[in-house]
Amino acid sequence: MRILLVEDDVKIANAIKKGLEQESYAVDAEYDGADGMDAALAFDYDILILDRMLPGIEDGLEICKAVRKAGKKTPILMLTAKDKVVDRVRGLNTGADDYLIKPFSFDELLARIKALLRRPKNHLGNVLTVSDLTLDTVKQIVKRNDRLIELSPTEFSLLEYLMRNPGQIISKDKMIEHVWNFDADILPNTVEVYVGYLRNKIDKPFKGRKLIQTARGFGYRIGE
Repeated sequence: MRILLVEDDVKIANAIKKGLEQESYAVDAEYDGADGMDAALAFDYDILILDRMLPGIEDGLEICKAVRKAGKKTPILMLTAKDKVVDRVRGLNTGADDYLIKPFSFDELLARIKALLRRPKNHLGNVLTVSDLTLDTVKQIVKRNDRLIELSPTEFSLLEYLMRNPGQIISKDKMIEHVWNFDADILPNTVEVYVGYLRNKIDKPFKGRKLIQTARGFGYRIGE
């Protein structure tokens, strides 16, 4: 899952980014409102984390307003030092999905992110299922036919993205947008390589129809 973090305190932003990347999320960090606005509108993120007070524009609410005006339904978590009810209400009315008051623990931030990601439009919940393949987004456990499958963080993120969109053809560009950071070293065949890794782990050892399918010229999809 790919996250946009907009936070003007570079030390805090880098600490959050590092922690989330250790949890297998791809994170793009911006440090002022203008760059954050551009990124939020230009790319399709799975969640936005916005600081309430930002340089470059009035505050993070302006990004939230612009995102909602553009028709994007991306979950938005607002970070703020303002703990008054009226400030939180304003943010929620602007289109934010949740608020986290500074200072906060990383564990609480992670829990809020996971809670927001558990609320997709089709209400998939914690455990994603495609045929006999299951992926627990909280425990980060993958099984097929109740057999545990060990995946690297990138493999897990790629499989999770596919399983959140079962039956849909996902282009390589979309996979790169959701699984890898901007600054990741992406080669032309990176997606093919990682799809190959997944096939070796979730398809080849098992009998029956393969779950990961290639739509030549378009991308990949998962499903029977």
